[in-house]
Amino acid sequence: MNDLYQGKDPRNIGTYSAAEAVHYLRVPYSTVRSWVFGARYKTKLGSKRFQPVITIPEVDKRLLSFTNLVELHVLNAIRRYHQVPLEKVRQGVAYLQKSYGMEHPLAYKKLYTDGIDLFIEHLGNLVNASRNGQLAIPEIVQIYLKRIEWDETDLPTKLYPFTRTKESELPRLIVINPTVSFGQPVLEGTGVPTSILALRYAAGESIEDLAVDYDCDRLKIEEAIRYELPLAA
Repeated sequence: MNDLYQGKDPRNIGTYSAAEAVHYLRVPYSTVRSWVFGARYKTKLGSKRFQPVITIPEVDKRLLSFTNLVELHVLNAIRRYHQVPLEKVRQGVAYLQKSYGMEHPLAYKKLYTDGIDLFIEHLGNLVNASRNGQLAIPEIVQIYLKRIEWDETDLPTKLYPFTRTKESELPRLIVINPTVSFGQPVLEGTGVPTSILALRYAAGESIEDLAVDYDCDRLKIEEAIRYELPLAA
């Protein structure tokens, strides 16, 4: 694996374009662009620019890493369901990076399980610390967090993106793993990229045939195709 990734952690290698992140995570392109590349906004004193919230490894190539996908996934929950001002999030993330040495705070499990006080203080109305030091995270954010798997160092290893418009805890049939199929979304337990299944289906093969070929339940095949349909369209 070291030779394949030239000694780098595959989670932090620039692999995904902004368009791929949009498709995989179901987040609007304008949102991804502003969070990752920064954006200009108007004020009474004229146009100003805020810095990106998320730090990417391939700035020149404008490529995102797997860790960046996890950050986008979590930030989407924070912004959509709590309307925490983006500038406030950016300040909190920058503070944690500087004070705690966290390169990617939003993708760090301990941020949510241990309750890092400074982050709570900066985000204010997002979460409240309980007496045992853990965070009282709203249910919808918990649903987002449950779709992430972390390793023993509390860093993300897998992301189960939502495959439908309405967020729910199930199904978790599609997984993004930076060490499998070069980080492409795959059907869980098979290693088969969802894009391959969608292409074969678009070429005229039936779901039943695909289920037989990959020794897989047809419902899983259907979910993979559903996930890829927006991209195919």
